Amino acid sequence: MSNELKMATLQSIRSLHEKRWSQRRIARELGIDRGTVSRYLQRLEDSAHPVSSTEDFLAAGEGSKPAISPAGSAGDAAHAPTGSAAPHGGPAAGGEATTSRAEPGRRSECEPWRETILAKLQQGLTAVRIHLDLRTEFQADVSYDSVRRFVKHLRREAPLPFRRMECAPGEEAQVDFGQGAPVVGPDGQRRRPHVFRVVLSYSRKAYAEASWRQTTEDFIRLLENAFWHFGGVPRTLIIDNLRAAVKRADWYDPELNPKLEAFCRHYGCVILPTRPYTPRHKGKVERGVGYVQDNALKGHTFASLDEQNRHLWDWESAVADTRIHGTTKQQVGQRFREAERSTLQPLPRERFPFFHEAERTVHRDGHAEVAKAYYSVPPEYVGRRVWVRWDGRLVRVFNHRWEQIAVHVRQEPGRFSTQSQHLASEKISGVERGAEWLLRRVRLLGPHCARWAETLLKQRGVEGIRVLQGLLNLARKHPASELEQACQTALAHQAFRLRIVTTLLQRQAPRQAQFAFAEEAPIIRPLSEYGAFVTAAIRQDAAAPRGFERHDSGVRETPQKSPDESAHRGPVASSTRPRSGYPSSGCSPAEPDSVSPDIPTVVPFSPRE
Repeated sequence: MSNELKMATLQSIRSLHEKRWSQRRIARELGIDRGTVSRYLQRLEDSAHPVSSTEDFLAAGEGSKPAISPAGSAGDAAHAPTGSAAPHGGPAAGGEATTSRAEPGRRSECEPWRETILAKLQQGLTAVRIHLDLRTEFQADVSYDSVRRFVKHLRREAPLPFRRMECAPGEEAQVDFGQGAPVVGPDGQRRRPHVFRVVLSYSRKAYAEASWRQTTEDFIRLLENAFWHFGGVPRTLIIDNLRAAVKRADWYDPELNPKLEAFCRHYGCVILPTRPYTPRHKGKVERGVGYVQDNALKGHTFASLDEQNRHLWDWESAVADTRIHGTTKQQVGQRFREAERSTLQPLPRERFPFFHEAERTVHRDGHAEVAKAYYSVPPEYVGRRVWVRWDGRLVRVFNHRWEQIAVHVRQEPGRFSTQSQHLASEKISGVERGAEWLLRRVRLLGPHCARWAETLLKQRGVEGIRVLQGLLNLARKHPASELEQACQTALAHQAFRLRIVTTLLQRQAPRQAQFAFAEEAPIIRPLSEYGAFVTAAIRQDAAAPRGFERHDSGVRETPQKSPDESAHRGPVASSTRPRSGYPSSGCSPAEPDSVSPDIPTVVPFSPRE
């Protein structure tokens, strides 16, 4: 180390040394050699005066020590070395001079009242109150800043001791992960797994296992292996806030993974995460992981993960269980067998049904896909989202309130598991329900229908199932009595075709009702009068001339009758005289003034008086 070392570095060495940092740590922090730190600290201990420059510091190292002023000197009281008597007029509590360990640097004004200040700190008083008491009770001429710095120094020198927490047998286990030994595969690739360790807090009996991952599934599997290795379950598990177990870290109300909560319910234990970033809350397992790394795995390389786990198993039984623990002063394995194994909770009859869970959408066919298989749910959940939890044996379906709505046996990929209660009745056909269900429905129609249906199934077999469905469909359109008669007739003729029964029903259909009309009524003319009228009209029509001759044909026209004569002959009279303005021969009858000579003039019929 050269003489060009800066004064700031020297002051840093001294301040860090006062904080009880090790020489190695100081050298690493300041980036200098550890021997340099040791040499300068030795010179500081040999020096009894503050160092103000590099030259003074080097001179102090050569053996020059400044003279110490008398304790009673007013100007040098602040520079008095540690352990000197209290200045005149400022005795320590009790009237005796207080001594202290030798400390480098300037002596504090509060040093004579060290014991008094320590006593007041134990009472929980603040620096402000201590300064006030020194001024009023001891008339000490000290500043508040001196008291504040001295109190801070005392608190750093005498921190409160940690409280060791011990528990009853079988009460607690602490869990943690560390880094395992390297695993070199056949391809030469080097990987480091995680090492999992559980330590029973009472006996220090432990279980270790290497794992590639720290997922929730792996964490649960490792915990379960530890329980079965111990032969029982501790009541409380102390873990840190790893993501595989804790969804939201909170010292007062942490939120655990739902799968881990189900695991705890299965084994009857409780998981309590530590305060975030406070590893001392599980100090037993913290040291336990280091013990595995230093004693069992350090310097070893394994060809596979299984090989490392076999090594850990043998090491636990041969080394870790046979050692005398430094705290309990007893052999770990013996203490576990004699005092703790019997206090553990009993294991359940079977292992935890390890499961996966995910959210799924129910398809239009009423099934949800899980691990490439399909499982039915109630029809009201079609198109909705559900939660599915499955393991190697069962598939459970939950709604958004975590209410179980379906349970299925695990199926192979591509298979369907459909429960009858999950099918809407409107979607179940009679063919699907089976022949026995159809026969029960037919028997309700009558005995002839039942015998016809039973004989039909015996003769036609499976083909007759649809015929029965058609017969039940006819019952919607025809009364049961008509079906009974038709089936009786068909059975008598050994006819087992549905169209024959349909034809028989059509023949039995009721005819349209005939209504009788009244022949005589006060307002109706007798039919005899209508007959006489029709007879007279026919005769008159027969006597009337036919056709119309042209003017140049030489045929004589029919003479015009008088009105009275026409009225005497009948109600209908014919007139062949052309109207005035009739066109000459050769005109077209389609002219506007033309008329047809063959249209008779009908005389209106007057009603009877």
